[in-house]
Amino acid sequence: MDSSSHKFYPVHGFDSREHLETYFSNRPDMVFGEDTMKFPMECLHHAFSEGHIKGDLLIDISAGSFIHHLYTASGFFKQILVLKCSEQCIMELNRWINTRTGAFDWSHIMTYMKCLEGSSDLCQDKDMTLKTAITKIMKCDIDKENLTDPEVLPPADCVISMYMLETISKDQADYIKTLRNFIKLLKPEGYLIVIGCLNTTYGMVGQDKVHVFKYDENFVRKVFPSEGFIIDHWAVHKRTSVSDITDYEAILFITAHREC
Repeated sequence: MDSSSHKFYPVHGFDSREHLETYFSNRPDMVFGEDTMKFPMECLHHAFSEGHIKGDLLIDISAGSFIHHLYTASGFFKQILVLKCSEQCIMELNRWINTRTGAFDWSHIMTYMKCLEGSSDLCQDKDMTLKTAITKIMKCDIDKENLTDPEVLPPADCVISMYMLETISKDQADYIKTLRNFIKLLKPEGYLIVIGCLNTTYGMVGQDKVHVFKYDENFVRKVFPSEGFIIDHWAVHKRTSVSDITDYEAILFITAHREC
């Protein structure tokens, strides 16, 4: 299948439950846990524990319906606002927040949390803390300069984007344009956290081959300073999984803030 036949997430969407089961579940055949879950959670725990990234509002703009990266964040922000470009992803998240029958089971994430925070009494408290912190889940339109037009959001202390920029961008110009729209959601002194996949061209979700924009470290190292950001933390985790479901080479984690 050539790249022209890949599904494009903002246009075609994908099966949100299949996406969760393939890349974020606790299934015996799910080989991506070290890369897609453990590494980002370790980086986020370290970033938030330093005490600089905190405040009233966190905005999350991530691909799919996963929420594992927000467990640590929920202890540092009063409110979390989640933006999704797919109605199916919104429905999946609402099922989990409202503890409905068939909601995706995130209990395996507590194993990671216990290792990070050294507590054995986390599961129920962390789940409720995160569900309470997520005050709104909104549909967004990535083609608009104001992603939530006509509603204007209050400026955020922090914006997190996980596996999103490469999923909704067709090329370098698209990536930069979308990044600028994400940046507009921030307070002047706000922090930007981006987690992405390096040198990726596709990801399988069920039978669908989903487009992913391919970029390398050099591209990102140039883009962030050109948009007025200082990179505070940069980490690259080389791929550990063996699978032809997706072709990423590494997971990239960045925290950055605006130059004064």
